Amino acid sequence: MKEQGNIVLEKSKSFAVRVIRLYQYLSSEKKESVLSKQLLRSGTSIGANAHEAVGASSRKDFLNKMYIALKECRETQYWLELIYMTDYLTNTEYESIANDCNELYRILSSITKSTKEN
Repeated sequence: MKEQGNIVLEKSKSFAVRVIRLYQYLSSEKKESVLSKQLLRSGTSIGANAHEAVGASSRKDFLNKMYIALKECRETQYWLELIYMTDYLTNTEYESIANDCNELYRILSSITKSTKEN
């Protein structure tokens, strides 16, 4: 899996940047630190694990790293929902970042499924 031109690596990095910016906004403007810190950890971990998968030592190692990225993505969805449900984000703000997270989840899910089948 090459880094340049790789959709999951590019999207996970862009998503991580969005999560970092959201964390900065929530902690400085909304004075929220507990939920946003959890979001920061899981949201940036998606790309870190996908990038680790690039250097995987085997197909099994690759699949394991991608499954971890998938699990982190699922956790990120949870934290985003909580942040939204506790009124730290407007519907528009939530929908925008949640859509990106859901798209990343679908990509990771597809990668893990196709890798497992082949």
